[in-house]
Amino acid sequence: MAVSGIAIGHTPFFRTARSDYWWAEWLIPSLGLLTFLVIYPTWAVLQGGNYSFGNYLAPFASPELFGSAKAWFGAKPAWYPSWLSGSPAMLALWAPIGFRVTCYYYRGAYYKAFLLDPPQCTVGEPRHGYWGENFWPLLLQNSHRYFLYFALIFLFILGRDAWDAMWFADPATGKEVVGIGVGTLFLTVNVTLISGYTLGCHSLRSWIGGNRNQFSKIPLRAKCYDCVSRLNGRHMAWAWASLLWICSTDFYVRMCAMGVFHDYRVLF
Repeated sequence: MAVSGIAIGHTPFFRTARSDYWWAEWLIPSLGLLTFLVIYPTWAVLQGGNYSFGNYLAPFASPELFGSAKAWFGAKPAWYPSWLSGSPAMLALWAPIGFRVTCYYYRGAYYKAFLLDPPQCTVGEPRHGYWGENFWPLLLQNSHRYFLYFALIFLFILGRDAWDAMWFADPATGKEVVGIGVGTLFLTVNVTLISGYTLGCHSLRSWIGGNRNQFSKIPLRAKCYDCVSRLNGRHMAWAWASLLWICSTDFYVRMCAMGVFHDYRVLF
């Protein structure tokens, strides 16, 4: 039996029959992503200095490849480009930034926020067709699983930064002693939230549990899969919490370095 097709026209941009405050669900994440994923990280990375304060290192300046005596490779070499006035960490930050930008959760968020594809459900978008991830530039989204490998390495780097933030110079003896400062708490919570976000990654979940039909034969792997699945269930919350906290931590360290904030601490 022949069935006649129904032609569905393109809904004009931002046109919708919804009567709720749908635009707030679009506007708030859009401003959040623009502020904490674009504007602040760009300012932090391009800033020439003030990214360390004593034993604290701002997250957007980690790892410190060149620069101070604590840097991985010492002073800046002669070949280091003079126009790169920001922290040398910008040479390595492509890995965690690439991991976050290609994240499965963030895709849905910034597709709506920046690409307006669509701004919200049943709201008109500015294009007639779906771009899809088989075309450029969205084809780059498929690289998320590879950025994951580098993101896992950064957990150890940020963990080391939190460990270093627990050691202070004793004013009386000059020796290093264990202590807890406000910056210590910021850096410790920072690596905790980023670990929750990274270890709950969809790609990691697939990596651990993919191509396996009987977990009963691999109990250790099954437990790992369950742990990742629990984190993955709140992936959106981990994503936002870690994004807001890493910017807050970075800001705190820089304000301390500028002399704006005083870091309160207790030495043991």
